[in-house]
Amino acid sequence: MVGGRGSTRPPPAVSWLQAPLVVAVLFVVLYVLGVRRRTKYDLWRAYPFAAALVLSELVLCPPFDRLADESLGLHMLQHVVLMSFVAPLAVLAAPWLTIWRGLPLGLRRPLARGVMWLPATLRRGLRGCVSPWPAWLLINADIGIWHVPWLYDLTLSNAAVHDVEHLSFLVFGIIFWLPVLDSPPLHARLDELRGTLYVTAGAGPGWILALVLALATRPLYPAYAALSHRWAGLSALGDQELAAGVMIGIGSIPFTLAVFVLLYRWLDETKLRVTSRRASVRPS
Repeated sequence: MVGGRGSTRPPPAVSWLQAPLVVAVLFVVLYVLGVRRRTKYDLWRAYPFAAALVLSELVLCPPFDRLADESLGLHMLQHVVLMSFVAPLAVLAAPWLTIWRGLPLGLRRPLARGVMWLPATLRRGLRGCVSPWPAWLLINADIGIWHVPWLYDLTLSNAAVHDVEHLSFLVFGIIFWLPVLDSPPLHARLDELRGTLYVTAGAGPGWILALVLALATRPLYPAYAALSHRWAGLSALGDQELAAGVMIGIGSIPFTLAVFVLLYRWLDETKLRVTSRRASVRPS
């Protein structure tokens, strides 16, 4: 069995999400080609790009994926890393134009024409997804839907559903972070103060879900409760509490860092404005 002792997942079909190293290498090749074809490039963005790829490989590689089949806590770690670490790193890296330039010109032209042929309503809808409220609603709806027990359990028995789950966490995670982080050609839509409130509100539903897992008196996910073997010999409730700890502890790190940075920048800008205002009214 693919998922370890007690896993119900069948041997998976070939999927690009089940070969993360191949995908990572492809992105690296396109990225390097794109850098060579761009006239202006911020070298520092290569570091978050590399970190995002490494973290993705670590949590999606087959050995870790098999462990995640044996532990709700490790499965939750995959989600937290994709949404809260890989997603903001990808936004900071802003690889969109670089990877686009890395594609062959013969492929870029039909893709660009295909985008232009999309209905105007659909294009406006896609642009609207990166606005703060839609982005907030999308990521939290995604979290809520996938953590419904029967659907969460389904990911253990259906590899395609598991792939879609991970892809949605990454995509909606990227959409969530776009309103507060510059990612050329896209720019943050919120100032520092509103960005602080937005990030704090974004973390709230995850904390609520973590508290539900931590305070539950019985296992909430039947597939994990029924496992004959769990990672590290944890009990079903112990594994569930580990998942809650991963969400609150590890998952809170990027949100906390973002809040501190945004508040620092807001206070710094406020101080500069006050200083400038005092200088302008100072008698000569």
